[in-house]
Amino acid sequence: MPSQPMNVDSETYNKPNAAIIAELKNVANRIRISSLKQTTRAGSGHPTTCCSAAELLSVLFMHEMRYNPQKPLAAGNDRLILSKGHAAPALYAAWQEAGTLKECPITNLRLITSDLEGHPTPRLPFVDCATGSLGQGLAIAAGMAWASQYLDKVDYKTFCILGDGECAEGSVWEACNFASHYRAGV
Repeated sequence: MPSQPMNVDSETYNKPNAAIIAELKNVANRIRISSLKQTTRAGSGHPTTCCSAAELLSVLFMHEMRYNPQKPLAAGNDRLILSKGHAAPALYAAWQEAGTLKECPITNLRLITSDLEGHPTPRLPFVDCATGSLGQGLAIAAGMAWASQYLDKVDYKTFCILGDGECAEGSVWEACNFASHYRAGV
């Protein structure tokens, strides 16, 4: 039985210790709480999908992704496409945890005077593309991963969080085929 997942390079894998795991759990709980407060205050949104993404966002933002929170558009930053865009409050909470988001999402989600919409839009400096139409995010992420390898020649990783319902969309399977064919790491 391998001590680590088989698809993880044992020489480069940075397994978190117990203290890091505890902090990642705390961050996930803060993301979850913030998402609930945001959607409750706004009177709309998708709190359950936000809650289901909390651990993923915690691990990505606080342990896995490489990025400069002060320069979210830097060329070498890892990318995250939130294909299930209705989990935007969780994304905003994660960026707030990272120190990038100065605007308090708990009080500003979906206000007409706020850029914090119900789905992420590129008006925010840390959002590469608008999401919300289910099934489109993985195609965007696969294209970005391909571009990093073949056009930009920049070493960044592209991550994509999909919802379960959108996995039945044909565009998701086409994106999987594209990424596999071109060995685009998404």
